[in-house]
Amino acid sequence: MAIESEVLVVGGGLAGITSAIAAAREGADVRLVCHKRTSLRQASGLIDGLGYVPARSEPGEADEITQRRKDFRTVRSSRGEYTGPLVTPFKKIEALPPTHPYSILGPEALREGLALFDEMTGEMYLGSHTEKNALIPTFGGTVKPTARYPRAVAAGIASDSRPMAIVGFRSFTEFDARQVADTLELAGVPFDVTGAEIEFAEAFGADAKITRVAKALDHDEPIDGTPARQALVEAIDPHVGDAERVGFPALLGDDHTVAVRADLGDRLGVDVFEIPMGPPSLLGLRLEDRLYEALDAEGVRFETGNPVVGYETNRDDPSRIESVWVDHKGREVPYSAEQFVLATGGFVGKGLDSDRKRVQEPVFDCYIPQPDDRYDWFVDDAFGDHPYARFGLRPNESMQPLDADGEPEFANLYAAGSIVGGADIAREKSASGVSLATGIVAGRMAANPIQ
Repeated sequence: MAIESEVLVVGGGLAGITSAIAAAREGADVRLVCHKRTSLRQASGLIDGLGYVPARSEPGEADEITQRRKDFRTVRSSRGEYTGPLVTPFKKIEALPPTHPYSILGPEALREGLALFDEMTGEMYLGSHTEKNALIPTFGGTVKPTARYPRAVAAGIASDSRPMAIVGFRSFTEFDARQVADTLELAGVPFDVTGAEIEFAEAFGADAKITRVAKALDHDEPIDGTPARQALVEAIDPHVGDAERVGFPALLGDDHTVAVRADLGDRLGVDVFEIPMGPPSLLGLRLEDRLYEALDAEGVRFETGNPVVGYETNRDDPSRIESVWVDHKGREVPYSAEQFVLATGGFVGKGLDSDRKRVQEPVFDCYIPQPDDRYDWFVDDAFGDHPYARFGLRPNESMQPLDADGEPEFANLYAAGSIVGGADIAREKSASGVSLATGIVAGRMAANPIQ
């Protein structure tokens, strides 16, 4: 009987979960440890593959891209321009710099990462029927190019020409329905759109959380004697007008969101959809729940709440990691494995740390390429093309972090997600895709290391 490889994944975001499941499917015995639950609860819930690339106009560029550039905003900066939103991201990977994770791994890694995501989420997400991006409205009124999107937002897709109404709640000041509608119109969407603010959530108090409203709709709690869903329909109905679809901030239920949307749609006689929100994001929380269910289904052991604070190498072979040290309320406990995957995130996820002199990776102290002069980390334009946005580990094709000499830092360490450098994931709209592509490769390689 073959002996299972023991793989320990450090980090519980999309990249870490993808790595863990990919390794488990290769027959590895996998454990995942992370300090906190995923950052998905702060994210939109949309899965971007590649939405924008550095502008390198070439003759014969697809008419569809040209049209989208006319219809939607092109990202500009003091250090150049980004072209998009892209129609087919796979066709533009060649426009990325050679240090980009997609350039290192090739487009097939992104395809396989997205395919694994489809299996993890089942019918919860759409988009697998095509390699084209979908354009999804967000709470700021922008449209985001995305490769996969929750079924809950599908009726709001920007390529649909049906008239749209957007509804906001006056007590939720972070979502202004009229402003969203106006911004969409300015972006040149091919449909009529109106916005309206209604009184509804006031019944839950000024400090009510989005999850509180979602639970009330889940269970159809009475509001002043009227069931919550009916009360919401009565408040909205005067504002529907000629709209054939109505968008809400993403709070239409938590555990029973499909039923809530269907019920509201039937009563209003329109398609109902959710608009991705900022934190706390119910779309992100729902995705987080589904991904942790997928971990459990694959037999991956996982724990949260305990940070990895250090490591120990093999006494006889210092090129190999023997164990990591996990902080359990001040007591450092060693977790041993044969192979390790680092997926702790970038600056936002605390996978990278910095002071005025250097940027560093705090767990294994892996090499981070960076200019010696701190003033070369950024440009003067706040929205410009900042070099620090691409800081991170430099990997090889097996997703092993490389040292300053171009050799693997450790023989049994792999990396995935935004800890990997070379991509400006915010400007490219590629964060999820990079996590999926690097995660599936890192997980597979950890389960089947090159001897």
